[in-house]
Amino acid sequence: MATQEEVKNNQSGDQTAPASEPEKSNPAKKAIIFGVILLLILGAGFYYWRSTFTEDTDDAQVDGDLYQVSSRVTGQVTKVYVEDNQTVQAGQLLAEVDPTDYEVALNQAKANLASAQAAAIQAQVNVPITATTTSTQVSTSSSDVRSVEAQIAQSQNQAAAAQQRIEQAKANAAKAALDVDRYTPLVQKDVISKQQYDAALATAAATRAAVLEAQAALIAQQDQTRQAQQKLAQSRSQANESAKNGPQQVKAQQARAQAALADVKQAEAKVQQAELNLSYTKITAPTAGIVNKKNVQVGANLAIGQDLLTIIPVTDLWVTANFKETQLDKIRPGQKVDIKVDALGGRHFTGTVAQVGGATGSRLSLFPPENATGNYVKVVQRIPVRINFTNLDKENKDFALRPGFSVTPDVEVK
Repeated sequence: MATQEEVKNNQSGDQTAPASEPEKSNPAKKAIIFGVILLLILGAGFYYWRSTFTEDTDDAQVDGDLYQVSSRVTGQVTKVYVEDNQTVQAGQLLAEVDPTDYEVALNQAKANLASAQAAAIQAQVNVPITATTTSTQVSTSSSDVRSVEAQIAQSQNQAAAAQQRIEQAKANAAKAALDVDRYTPLVQKDVISKQQYDAALATAAATRAAVLEAQAALIAQQDQTRQAQQKLAQSRSQANESAKNGPQQVKAQQARAQAALADVKQAEAKVQQAELNLSYTKITAPTAGIVNKKNVQVGANLAIGQDLLTIIPVTDLWVTANFKETQLDKIRPGQKVDIKVDALGGRHFTGTVAQVGGATGSRLSLFPPENATGNYVKVVQRIPVRINFTNLDKENKDFALRPGFSVTPDVEVK
């Protein structure tokens, strides 16, 4: 058994030995405490930095326009060149529609155009011809008027001469009648011969006939004058009509020429439309991207506007970030943004704030909330903010970004 002194020594040794351990553990505790304090300081600094100099949100995603490729003509599909999830370039041929009907329509439109052009040339040639013809008609009508006026003047002169001949014939008849009257008693008394008396009778009869002839000639000349006057009125009417209608006929022919030119323009437009319809039989990609929702096969009959496939762009992209309304006080267009993409292992892209949305997401929803019902609970709203990539060509050379990817944008607000 151990003595009491040994037990005391052992107890004293147990009490003195642990006294050196706290002295050894004090530096480690200090280091731990210092590290914790440093972490707290760094955390506080990081939180201060994040809350003061940046604004971020996890309610954000890559956005882009989805291009719905549809048919612009009717017809049967003869070839399809793409499959789902295939990458295509802008202008790449996607499918073809049977072009036979549209080639026939184009040939017919070209034939109609040639006919319209020929009609336009003819109408244009007729314009100077019509102008010359109407000018000639006006000139001829004026000449006819002057000619008839000359005829009337001549007829009037001839009528005057006929009137004088009548007066002369009447004078001769009166003299012959007087001679007969004088010769009658003389022949009865045999003063003159019977032959002289008969001669006087013959002369009297001849002079009376000459009067009648002169009177008939006057009547005929007067008839000619009246006919000439009627002809003059007709010629003057034709001259006036030609003077009035001539310019109108020229204008009418010019209008027909313009209408023919309009027909040419219309025929040209139909040719262009036929060419467009023929070109629409080759369906091409409107932009570069990835094919999705392909819904076209060889042999399918297409209708105008029928959706064939969707092209997802891989270049024209942006970010739609739904920030809380309490964060928008510091966000302004033009601020730099660091964009972290979750699907790419936290890969970072650069961007800038483009614009802030015009209304909250709830207000733009299909069924916006109605706060006037009385059951109102205040909820922090979110506003869509568009962020444009600033260096997408270099940062997305592998076209890894896709619309719909979740991202975390950090906006430098100070």
